[in-house]
Amino acid sequence: MEEIKTITLREILKNNDFVESDFRFYGEEIAKVEASHEREAKGKLILVTSTSPTKYGEGKTTLAISLNDALNRLGKNSIVALREPSLGPVFGLKGGACGGGCAKIVPEEEINLHFTGDIHAITTANNLLSAIIDNHIFQGNELNIDPAKITHERCMDLNDRSLRNLKINGVDVHFNISTASEMMAILCLSKNENDLKTRLGNILVGYTYEEREVFAKELQCVNALFLLLKDAIKPNMVKTLEDNLAIVHGGPFANIAHGTNSIISTNYGLNYFDYTIVEAGFGSDMGALKFFDIVVRNNKDLLPSVVLINTTIQSLKHNGDGNLKKGIENLDYHITNMQKYSNNLLVVLNKHDSDLDSEISFIKEYVEKKKVLFSVSTGFLEGSKGSIDAAEKVVELSMNKHSLFSYTYDVKENLKTKIEKFCKQSFGAKEIIFTEEVLKKIELINKSQFKNLPICIAKTQYSITDNAKVLGYPKDFIMNVKDIKLFSGAGFITIYFGSILTMPGLSKDANYLKM
Repeated sequence: MEEIKTITLREILKNNDFVESDFRFYGEEIAKVEASHEREAKGKLILVTSTSPTKYGEGKTTLAISLNDALNRLGKNSIVALREPSLGPVFGLKGGACGGGCAKIVPEEEINLHFTGDIHAITTANNLLSAIIDNHIFQGNELNIDPAKITHERCMDLNDRSLRNLKINGVDVHFNISTASEMMAILCLSKNENDLKTRLGNILVGYTYEEREVFAKELQCVNALFLLLKDAIKPNMVKTLEDNLAIVHGGPFANIAHGTNSIISTNYGLNYFDYTIVEAGFGSDMGALKFFDIVVRNNKDLLPSVVLINTTIQSLKHNGDGNLKKGIENLDYHITNMQKYSNNLLVVLNKHDSDLDSEISFIKEYVEKKKVLFSVSTGFLEGSKGSIDAAEKVVELSMNKHSLFSYTYDVKENLKTKIEKFCKQSFGAKEIIFTEEVLKKIELINKSQFKNLPICIAKTQYSITDNAKVLGYPKDFIMNVKDIKLFSGAGFITIYFGSILTMPGLSKDANYLKM
């Protein structure tokens, strides 16, 4: 990659005709967006998803950043909108979330660690609500909350398996990692400050002894929670190594939450730029499906113009037990999956040095037989130069009209029906198994005023099924529902499958050992 003379974020914003007073700077390289994002202009949204990942990651963020740099290199007005890194994977196995090689956002260390304090604010607001619930019960329990039926859970932005199951005051409690908390989802799905306040008030905190729902607004705490989040709801602006703008805001995981950056930051990009690139976490069976089913369902103007499916030969071989010809069936699933939602697909091979020309040709031929465009990216090694072909194809595809699609279920259907329809049509499951306890929770939610919400599937990211060991493109499998939770503030109902964990643990060879 040729040497690029870098300039500060403050200078880049000025060169793009932004007003400095619309931003609050954290040094020279990080800024909070203070001005309203409400404008009439609407750019085109580009969604980056992936085939099923391995535990090492497949460079989806690197591709999104290099694509943004490439579009700018072509003279297009483009920005990339990414999620904020969680400290869990930073100190755990996966690492940070700033891209890699020559396709990064900076300042990397600050973004990966405390950044502007957004996730700390989310964690604090979440845990303040837990303290308020406990205090209400201690001070006389006017709302008659049953301590054994509290549904709101504490969180922390670290991997700590010892916090999965505890007893506080004789009651079983559970911590989530902050990125899996309802508070994180609320911040990311809120359209503005008023919407944020409404969602905070709608958080289901638990049930009374008579099984009446109790919401956060009944505890008179919405203003207190909002004060902790009043700065966190504002998007963060940084830059890429090639001095192009990037928004980093919100950080829900896609395996246990909805998996994309905030709606406010996406809208900001669309209102000021011709192209806004967003990334949906993990494979298309996770983040991308949730983007269409949860985000687009309630925000029709966020329908992507183009969907990129990122893949690597490493990932495909892993899904084929080392055999690329077998593993490419996994790519087949993700193409077929996304064709239900978009006719503007681009498969991008994120190239590694060890990839053979014959392997690349095999994948290219396979993809083009399915009448889908194909590109090879070397953005990790070459930055924007390595993703020029992908950028040109994105521009070409974005000229096409959106394809119309229908959702796999109607939100007004019975919850059990919604789950069965989605899993059978989206994943290819043959049967869904519900425990008696889960069926009781379904019956309870079906009586709720918030029963007509979309569902959010929490399952392993490593497989299309709920079993991480079942790779490739499995057919006619059984999925097991282990739990269900109503997140009425966020606006969805989460269905937990298999052995999914909402509080990860640190691995034996975790990243903290290398720091």
